Amino acid sequence: MRALTVVPGQRDSLRVDTVPDPRPEPGELLVQGLALGVCGTDKEIARGEYGWAPPGRDRLVLGHESLGRVLEPAGDFAEGDLVVGVVRRPDPVPCGACAAGEFDMCRNGRYTERGIKEIDGYGSELWTVDADYAVRLDPRLRDVGVLLEPTTVVAKAWEQIQRVGERAWFEPKRVLVTGAGPIGLLGALLGVQRGLDVHVLDRVTDGPKPRLAEQLGATYHHDPVEKVLSALEPDVVLEATGVGSLVFDAMAGTGSYGIVCLTGVSPAGRTLTVDAGTVNRELVLENDVVIGSVNANLRHYRAAADALGRADLDRLAGLITRRVPLEQAADAFDAPGDDVKVVLDLAGEN
Repeated sequence: MRALTVVPGQRDSLRVDTVPDPRPEPGELLVQGLALGVCGTDKEIARGEYGWAPPGRDRLVLGHESLGRVLEPAGDFAEGDLVVGVVRRPDPVPCGACAAGEFDMCRNGRYTERGIKEIDGYGSELWTVDADYAVRLDPRLRDVGVLLEPTTVVAKAWEQIQRVGERAWFEPKRVLVTGAGPIGLLGALLGVQRGLDVHVLDRVTDGPKPRLAEQLGATYHHDPVEKVLSALEPDVVLEATGVGSLVFDAMAGTGSYGIVCLTGVSPAGRTLTVDAGTVNRELVLENDVVIGSVNANLRHYRAAADALGRADLDRLAGLITRRVPLEQAADAFDAPGDDVKVVLDLAGEN
């Protein structure tokens, strides 16, 4: 079978290889890969900036945004089920969080991740997954189910926002999402589903992003962040860009008792001049909170599947702006600026 592989730490090592067909162990599903989403983490690994191969190997099968169809079932799954594989696995010790099923909050860093850290990913025509780490999707989600993994990221973010907010009376009204990429737009979708007044901020003035934000029920902005924050005074900011200056603007721009949730990862090595005293003063005097959120556990996968199932599927499908055959995988890693989500077609069905 064919698989998308890379040598972590080595730039320009991405290629489509022929590898042996996987053999499921007891309790594992054998799955036909249908689609694979490509995200910023995949591109970092392909550039040699991140990632770990399985022990004793040089190459890693890439891919963590999966979608497949069960060929050989196990557990409660049936042949033909539409499934997504969970990315992270708990550490072997395990730490207290992993032992409690909260492996997205691993305390000692010994977790592993499919397609990222020491376990082959889902970027192949066939893959296996333990039934306990597979999530069944409604068959109606065939065209958009590959969006499940990024949706889990914002499902967790919203859960964390809710938990932090409930330290006291909490009835948020207005949300600003910074960044109109897949994470930002999916975060906006879940905010709309919560009945909130959702606003999305991005730099672009044309292309699909403004239209998609509006179709998902949000108001789109492209003005400077200071102007938008001043006008909105949002109760919640969901930050999905990782742009350092924007992160600090968001900290200072919420309403009282505001919550800023950071989901974007900022590049290292860039310096900013920040009035730390003012930031500290506003956080303290307004009871503001800044939290980071990454990855997801099984609870978030189920919440994300429910959110996608309740969405307008035609509008949701608009987030996938390009589909690329597996044999042309390199093209998916060189996406034009107006792409939102690029997806590899693993089964040749699209």
